[in-house]
Amino acid sequence: MPLLLRLMLPFALGYWLSYVFRVINAVVAPAIMDSLHLDASTLGFISSAYFLTFAACQIPLGILLDRYQTRTIASVLLCIAAAGSLLFAVAESALTLWLGRGLIGIGVSACLMAAFKAYTSWLKAEQLPMINGLQLTFGGLGALSATLPVEWALAWTDWRTLFIGLALLCLAVALLTRVLIPCTESPGGHQSLKEDLRQVGQVLRTPAFYQLAPASMVSQSLFIATQSLWAGEWLRHVSGLSASAAADMLMISAASMVAGFLTLGTLASRLQRLGMKTTEVSFAGMAVFLAALIWIQYQPEEAPVVAWALFGFFGTSGTLMFAGLGQAFPKAISGRVTTTLNLGIFLGAFVMQWGMGAIIELWGAGDDGRYPTEAYRTALAVGSCIQASSLCWYVLCRRRAQLSNAAST
Repeated sequence: MPLLLRLMLPFALGYWLSYVFRVINAVVAPAIMDSLHLDASTLGFISSAYFLTFAACQIPLGILLDRYQTRTIASVLLCIAAAGSLLFAVAESALTLWLGRGLIGIGVSACLMAAFKAYTSWLKAEQLPMINGLQLTFGGLGALSATLPVEWALAWTDWRTLFIGLALLCLAVALLTRVLIPCTESPGGHQSLKEDLRQVGQVLRTPAFYQLAPASMVSQSLFIATQSLWAGEWLRHVSGLSASAAADMLMISAASMVAGFLTLGTLASRLQRLGMKTTEVSFAGMAVFLAALIWIQYQPEEAPVVAWALFGFFGTSGTLMFAGLGQAFPKAISGRVTTTLNLGIFLGAFVMQWGMGAIIELWGAGDDGRYPTEAYRTALAVGSCIQASSLCWYVLCRRRAQLSNAAST
């Protein structure tokens, strides 16, 4: 089997699974809430457990990927995801749901970062933009699979059976990863743990990181938190769509996300040859993403298709920062650079998703169990304001850098 296929097959399937787990609650949330009598705040807390544990794994994961065999780390973690999915499937309480969702977050935490590490180790530098884009595309396909297909599946089975099936898929992908991914020739396990952690600190203190990363972190956090849960609730309770129509709209958004992954990376590479930096393309895309959010809030009852398509397409813009930041650090610590950025993204997603649920809960549910539209609109508006602030930080930092460079010449 060609090396490229050996690398792509398990990692692409793993990232597909990661996104299915990430987004599926947006569709199955009503069934879970009805089954276990959960409120919005509890639902947000349970769903966000994925992001909290995912984020907590990123720093140790980066060190492990730089020190040990990528295939071993990835396959073991996928087995943990399988255990989490089974626990979620049999849960009878909010706590058990939270623990299962948390184990899933741990288990899929390496699906993208392990792929990036393996591609960097085994492929030529000129292959990476295309391969990374394909890898991200499979995440988009996972988001697609977790929308309308899941709604169809719920017509003949229940959410518990779906999670049992996902657990079995995790085990299958873990086996593929162990069998197909080649051994790393010389894993970097020679320096001390203290030195590894010191290098993580250096990454955080580097101007290239703290100036560029916050905009990406907040944009991706808001996109993930909304897409994976609150978009479905917004469409059903604010726009007034049926469950099927909401799933259709989520599928349009997810399909647009796939197109964004395929298009924006290629566009950034071409514009870079014309002198435009990848970080600038990322910033422009994040600005359009914010505009789409404002459009959605401006016409809450209409659910404009174009706005939700733009939401999905440009919601991927923050991922371009992975390429921009990766070029600013040595290859030997590439795992720690990407996982540190990922830490910020998923810790932010945890805070965003839980925080939005807490804001919605402030209004309280009516006699029919529904929350007022003002609750959802306020929650999304707060997230949008945080996104706008991060973009202002980016502009301020770039402006100060330009003035500093002008003064030194």
